[in-house]
Amino acid sequence: MDLALLYSGGKDSTLAALFLDSFYDVTLVTGRFGITGDWEHAEAAADRLGYPFEAVDLDRSVAEAAVDEMLDDGYPRHGIQRVHEHALETVAELDVDAVADGSRRDDRVPTVSRAQAQSLEDRHGVDYLSPLAGLGRNAVDRLVEETLTVETGPSETIPKGDYEAELRSLIAERAGEDAVESVFPAHEQSYVRGLRSDG
Repeated sequence: MDLALLYSGGKDSTLAALFLDSFYDVTLVTGRFGITGDWEHAEAAADRLGYPFEAVDLDRSVAEAAVDEMLDDGYPRHGIQRVHEHALETVAELDVDAVADGSRRDDRVPTVSRAQAQSLEDRHGVDYLSPLAGLGRNAVDRLVEETLTVETGPSETIPKGDYEAELRSLIAERAGEDAVESVFPAHEQSYVRGLRSDG
């Protein structure tokens, strides 16, 4: 069975791929708005891990609307949620049996409610899986420590292929670097360098 997993190159989506690998033919998929080339970081991580990779084009108007929301709110939550939902909808249109993401039990954003998952499945004829939904941060960190070689650090300094880099760029273009710092709180990001067994 073919599965498309929304992939950032970070530890959560990589761990999700490892969980699903026994049951599905997993392709790692990164959505891109065409604002930056940061999606290539996800492609490089997928290549190191030996997974097929695909970049899908997202609707730039969704990024624009998300940035409007972030600037109005003064924080990223609703904008990130908007983009994640759009990415899931886009990936669900691929020729796959299932779609998945790396969201965890204690994530504040993005989240997918039961009703949203059922709607996605019904409208697109796919299964939606969130293999880390029952795991908290500590469990994920322990599993990652045993399995993956990961680079971590402040979000603005770590390579990543998620939506954040493009949204940061769009905010900076529209409202300046100070706006980026005021919208996005300081937080740690991860980038997978490989499987721990590789070296």
